[in-house]
Order: sequence, then C-alpha cells, then structure tokens
Amino acid sequence: MSTLDGASTSEGASTLDGASTSEGASTLDGASSSEGASTSEGTSNPPGASTLLELHRAGELAARYPLVAPLLAGLGPEELARAGALLARVPAAEVRRHHPTAPVVKIAITGHGTLSPLVAPLTAELARHGLVLDPVVSPFDSYVFDLTDPGSALYAAGADLVLCVLDPMIVVDELPVPWTLADLEKIVDEKVRLLTGLADRFQATGRGTLVLNTLPLPRLLAGQLVDYRSRASLGALWRRAATALLGLAEDRPSVVVLDLDPILADGTAARDPRLSVYAKAHLAPGLLAAYAREVGHLARLVAGQTRKCLVLDLDGTVWGGILGEDGPDGVEVADTYRGEAFRAFQKVARQIGSQGVLLAVVSKNDPEPVRRILAEHPGLTLRAEDFADVTANWRPKPENLRETARRLNLGTSSFVFVDDSPYERALVRRELPEIAVVDVDDEPASHVERLLADGWFNVREVTADDRARPARYREDVARGDFLDTFDSIEDYLRELGVAVRLEAARASQVGRLSQLTLRTNQFNLTTRRLQPPAVAALLDDPAALVLAIHSADRFGDNGLVGAILARRIGLDGPAGTGLDGPAGTGGTGGTGGTVLRIDNFLLSCRVFSRGIEHACLVALLHHARDTGAREVLGEYAPTAKNGIVGDFYPRYGFTAAPAPAPAAAAPAADDRAAGSPGGTGGTGGTTFRHDLRDIVAAPTHVALTTVFLGEHE
Repeated sequence: MSTLDGASTSEGASTLDGASTSEGASTLDGASSSEGASTSEGTSNPPGASTLLELHRAGELAARYPLVAPLLAGLGPEELARAGALLARVPAAEVRRHHPTAPVVKIAITGHGTLSPLVAPLTAELARHGLVLDPVVSPFDSYVFDLTDPGSALYAAGADLVLCVLDPMIVVDELPVPWTLADLEKIVDEKVRLLTGLADRFQATGRGTLVLNTLPLPRLLAGQLVDYRSRASLGALWRRAATALLGLAEDRPSVVVLDLDPILADGTAARDPRLSVYAKAHLAPGLLAAYAREVGHLARLVAGQTRKCLVLDLDGTVWGGILGEDGPDGVEVADTYRGEAFRAFQKVARQIGSQGVLLAVVSKNDPEPVRRILAEHPGLTLRAEDFADVTANWRPKPENLRETARRLNLGTSSFVFVDDSPYERALVRRELPEIAVVDVDDEPASHVERLLADGWFNVREVTADDRARPARYREDVARGDFLDTFDSIEDYLRELGVAVRLEAARASQVGRLSQLTLRTNQFNLTTRRLQPPAVAALLDDPAALVLAIHSADRFGDNGLVGAILARRIGLDGPAGTGLDGPAGTGGTGGTGGTVLRIDNFLLSCRVFSRGIEHACLVALLHHARDTGAREVLGEYAPTAKNGIVGDFYPRYGFTAAPAPAPAAAAPAADDRAAGSPGGTGGTGGTTFRHDLRDIVAAPTHVALTTVFLGEHE
C-alpha cells in the first residue's frame, strides 16, 4: 500500500485500535503470534480462513489469488476483516504478475480522520468479488487540499474510485464552547458549500468517480442539548445538510454519494469512543466494514461485473412447500405468516425486475404445473409475464442454467442464482463458479435481506433502455420460436426484417453509451470502461467519432444496442473537416487526414448473429474511404470473456499490423481507460489494419440507415 505523500506504510501498519503491528502480528482467529506460529489453543478458524492463512504462510496468496474469492464466501464480518488484513499485504502488482488479466481497481482514499483502518475490509470486499485492490491512502485530514489542487497527488494517481470518507467531526471539531444552534448551522452550511465546491472541482478535473457519504448525526452532539425542541431543530438542520449532500450526485455524473442512514438503521454503531478520541478513527469498525461493502459494489460496477439476470428456484424459494406434492392450492404464498414472507420476497424480485434486471426460473418440477401456477394462482405477485425464461424439468440445475444462458444470449457470469437447497447451491458453485449464488434457507423472512446484501445489480443509473429490457428479451423468445420454423439461418434472417440505424451519438445517449462500455463483456473489442463524463468528453472532441447503433425487426425495437468509438490520428489537415458535426452530437470523426482508428466496438449480446456488426463495420469502412482516410485501424485486446470477437477484424478483411499503431484513442477526459479494470485495456492486444482497397459486401438482409455529420432526423 502506498500513501499520497509518498511515505511507504509498513506491513500491516496499523490495527483498528490504532496500535502498530509487525508482520504476522495476528492470526485469522485473532490470537497474537509470530510469523508462522500456530493459533491459540482451543480456537479454530473457519475452513476458508485456515486455508487463507496457510497460503499466506507459504507466500502463495498472489500466485493462487483466484482461490481467494470462494474462500472468503463463508466468512463472517470479523474473519473477513482479518482476512483482508492478510490480503492487504499482497501488492496488486504481485497479483498481476501471476495473473496478468486479474481485474485491478485503483482506489484513492482521502478524508478527515484516520483512514488506514479502511484498507483491510476494503481489500476483503473487493477480493470477495474476484477484484484486486490497489489502494493509495492520503495523509490525515488532507481531503480539502487533495480535491482542491488539480496537481495534487490524488489527482495524479488517476484512481478508478476516489473515496472522500467524511465523518461528523468535520463539524463537531469546529464548534465553539459553548455553542448554539446558530453556530452549528453556520458550520454545517460552510461544509456543504465546501463539499459542493470540491465535487464541482472533481467533476471538472478528475478522472474516475468521486465517492462522498452522508454524516451520521452523533448522539454526543444531540445529547448536549437539554431541551427537546432544540434537539428536533438539530435533527432537521442535519437532515437538510444530508439532503444537500445526496443532491450533489444528481447533476454530477462523476460523483456518487453513499447514504449511511440505511446502514445505521440496521443497528450498526456509528462511533467507537476510544477509537475516535485516541486514534482519530471517527467511524466505528462495523460502519467502516459496511461502507467497504458498499464500495465493493461500486468497484464491481467500475470493473464491468454488474449482474444482469436473477434466476430463482421455486419450491422453498418463491413459495413455501413443494408444488408437485402440495399442488397449487397447497403452497404458501400469501395467507399464512410464512406465506407473507415468501410474498415479500416476490415483491422485491419483481421490483428488481422492473429496473431492467432479467428474471428467470430454474426449477425441478414438471413444466405444466409450473406454467399453470405462474399464470393462474391469485396469490402470486410474480407472474409468468415477469420472467424472461422459465425452465422446469428434472435435469441437473447447472445444465439448465447453461441452457438458460444460451436462450437469453448471456454469459453465466451475469447470473445470480437463489435456491433454498444446500445441495443445489453447492452443485452450482462447483460446476459454475462464475455464477453468484445467494444462500437462502428454510426461513423465508431472511430471503430479502440475503438477496439484497451484495447489491448484485447496482448500476449508476437506470435508463429507459434498462426498463424496456425484460420485454425485449421476451421478444427474443418469440424470435427463437420463429427461428425454429426455418431450415436455414439465412432464410430466418431474411424474414426477420433486421433494420439498423448507425448514427452520430447525441448527448442524451451518454448514460446508455457509458453503460454499454461498463456492462458489455462478450462483444467488446477492448473492454475500455468509460464513465459518463468520459463519453460526454468524446462527444465534444472534434477528433473523435462516436456512433450509436440501434436495431429493430419484425418483433419490436431493440433500442440502442451498440456503439463504435473511433478517433482520427495522423492528421494532415485541420480538425473539423470531413465528418465533424456540432459539438455535443458525437457526430465527429471526419478523417480529414490519414488514419481512422477504432478504439472500441461494442454490441449487446441480445442482438448477436444477426449481421448487425457486419453491416455497421462495412458502412464505417466506406465512410472512412469516402472522406479521405488512407486506412482504418482496429484493436482487439483479449479478455476471459470476449473470445467470441477474437477474429472479428480478420473476418472483414483486416490484417494484423506489423508494427505498433500510433498512440491513440484513450479519451481525453479519462485516459486511464486504457488500464481500466475488467479488461486488458489495450495492453497485450493486437492491432489490425484495413487499407480500404477491397471492402467486403454488406449483408443483404440488413436494412441500414446511416446518419453522420450530426444530422439527426
């Protein structure tokens, strides 16, 4: 771990009580030991913790890092924190040396109090999701300088996430003695103005995402007021400030504000008096651990690992009882105490599905009773039309999950699977370890909390395309049925009536375009992850070409399903010729010189194998030639998930470039994108070249409309 002032921290530099520790100072069961010593007599670690400790002692944590996530899965909060302390000793660079494609998330940490206690739980939370933390920690109480000065080390770090960890002592420490509500209001207003200014500065200057948080109202503050009217006024004042902080994220795409109130409402202590006074660690360890979990969800989003599909078992998960034995009238769905618990779970699943997450069923049941109960049972909240796919048979669930993924054209790594059977969960974990498995049991009242605990489906914002996604996947099922009526794929495509619009992107599409870069893993040539400000900057860049791909067919409108991000390089003439359109249209990209380089080509898995990518690439090649380009370059950077497009460019007449291509393409507003997590970001990739002499024919079954020059109809 490094610090922003350049000082190196010692191994395991501090514990949560502020005391310095030496290497190996504590074991995973909390017993003090020297390096390699056994744990204290009479204690034992959970199996996962013991294995981690053995790997640590053998010096193999970095080499065997892929084993870490499943080992952490069964650990409780205390064991997880201790495991994080071990993992924090392993530099991210060492993990990458053994595993070059391991997704590393660089996180800069600044704030008011002592920050080093956050590193261990944060390391563990990222490791639970297969991510590697590369932390950069600021000196004590340096957040104002870090975020004010564009030349600060924090900005220079180019982090994916910048955590500005706020605590109520930023207000309390400035109160006079004695103080009045007017004094407090003045300080609170000053802090809100300060944080607003810092958020604006980061929005204009920073890269990545700035993460702020609301301030817990300290009991030690409210308790100093002896009359209840003043306490009520204090609460109202404090909540107005919280509302103002939460509002900072509404019109600043680079800012996220974590609301700590839901965490505290579950009983988490906000403050440990000893740690606050003696170590200046003003947020209690439990709150830091919960905060780290929320940041872990954000890191997964940044790394392009947001899940897309919630797959549910039925018996014991969606309803109580066994459909095949109890019949539709005998299962518990609403009219009993347990039935109400199952119904509450159904409501949450349906709410999640309403925001663009696909819902599916994989159940060991006969298909016809499942079809009938989902269509007809009056007590069910989840209905047949809520599901993109329903599978009910007696085959092994891993086999059915693979088939569901095939039908939905998704990778199984986008699945979250919920089942009350320990056997089925263990089988899926063994056969399909990339699937996130939620442990629920025979207590349905806990189903909701367990489903929501890991924020599997969290995104920066829900778009109109997201809300339309379930209906579009149901249309895909109709397309599949339509395909089954044809003897050849060519006949099917001709009758499908594929219509594609390739247009210069607009400012209103920034959110969806960013989401495509963050969520698309299979048809994603370079896996560069772009936050909304980076996409917006491309639209205003006269050297950039941002094209949005829309598709529709006889079954419906698929929406904005892909994008091409390109850039002119090696210019002979001034920018602004050729393809350039008005700022903010993304309709730029006039070659006006020598080379057009495709930085990335993305397409939603929903529309694979319809010739859309073929038609769009051919149109781009013709456009480049018509506007004076000498050649077009395209890059492919392999990842664990995008092998499907490994031969994309050679398929259409590109040849491997004999020498490195000119420097390119990382967007000016986010030039760390080339090293962003979730992909190789251009390192270790191959550049392909097309000389524009012989361009393959476009597919005849695709009706293509192109709109360059920012001329939108």
